Amino acid sequence: MNTKLSGKTALITGASAGIGWASALALAGEGANLVLSARRQERLTELEAAVQKAGGKAVSIVGDAKEENTARQAVDLAVKTFGSVDILINNVGIGNYKNIIDTSAEEYDEMMDSNVRSTFLFTRYAVPVMIKQGSGTILMISSMAGVYGFGGEAVYCATKFAQVGFAQALDKELRPHGIKVGAICPGGVKTEFALGKGRTEESVSASGMLEPEDVAGAVLMACTQSPGSRIIEVQMRTMDEPLT
Repeated sequence: MNTKLSGKTALITGASAGIGWASALALAGEGANLVLSARRQERLTELEAAVQKAGGKAVSIVGDAKEENTARQAVDLAVKTFGSVDILINNVGIGNYKNIIDTSAEEYDEMMDSNVRSTFLFTRYAVPVMIKQGSGTILMISSMAGVYGFGGEAVYCATKFAQVGFAQALDKELRPHGIKVGAICPGGVKTEFALGKGRTEESVSASGMLEPEDVAGAVLMACTQSPGSRIIEVQMRTMDEPLT
C-alpha cells in the first residue's frame, strides 16, 4: 500500500456507490483511514470489507446526509475512531433532469436538500475539527452543471452552482486556518446517478461518459497536494465529447 495519506482520516458522503465508492478505494490505496457515510448498510459493509482486504481501515455510519444528526455523528465517529478529520469529500447528491414547468416543489426540495444542505451540514461539523488541527482538505463533488447551465437541468444546475460558490467562499474563509477547499466538476459519469430521473441503465452503459475511477483520480490528486498548494477547481470532460 502507498502512504501519501498515511495517518490521515477521510470522511466520504454517498460512499455506497459510484464516485464515493471509487474515491474511498483510491484514498485507502494511499493509506487513508476512512469514515464512510450512506443510506445502504449492505453496500457500506461491502465497501468496508474491500478496504480492509486491501490493508486499509474503515468504519461506516448509516444515515441520510441531509439530516443534521447524520453529519454530527459521522464527524464524531471519525474523531473517536481515528482522532481527526483530515479530508471531507462532500459527494452525496441526486439529479432529476426535467424542464422547469415539469419540476415540482417537492423535487426542488429533494435536490436542494441532498446536494446543498448535506454539503453545508457535513462541512459545518467537520470545520471546527480542522480548525483545531490547523489543517484539512474539503472537496465538493460538483459538476460541469455547476460551471455551465444546461437546458432541462435548471434546478440541478442551481444546486451544483451553489456547491461551487460555497467552495469559493470557504477557500477564502478557511485558508487562514490551513484548510484547503476546492470543487471537482465532472461531466457525466457512469454511475447509478439519476437512473429513472432522466437516465436509463442502457443509456449510461452505451455512453462514452467518464468512469467513477476517473473522478476518483482527481479527488486523490486534490487530496495529496504539497502543503503550499491547493486545488481550487477541477473541470473534467470525457474524451468522447464532440468537438462541435
